Amino acid sequence: MEERRRSPRHRALKGARIVFNHGASSLSCLVRNLAEGGARLKEKSRLGVPNRFLLYFDDGDPSRTCEVRWRTQRAIGVAFAGPSDLRAD
Repeated sequence: MEERRRSPRHRALKGARIVFNHGASSLSCLVRNLAEGGARLKEKSRLGVPNRFLLYFDDGDPSRTCEVRWRTQRAIGVAFAGPSDLRAD
């Protein structure tokens, strides 16, 4: 299998919130690994996660705008889209 990541990933075990619907909705998740350009998230809820959202880290790290790149029943892979803003759907 060919490695397609642009930067190495690092294992993580961080709490975070997936925020969408112009800040009106959020879901808890667990960040399982991080890279400069994205992350793998384990969802605590089976409710639908939109294709674009803000990710707020529980430890106070800067929030990131995310775009979903892949989904499984247990996790989602996201790419960081740039600086965070509240326009994420």
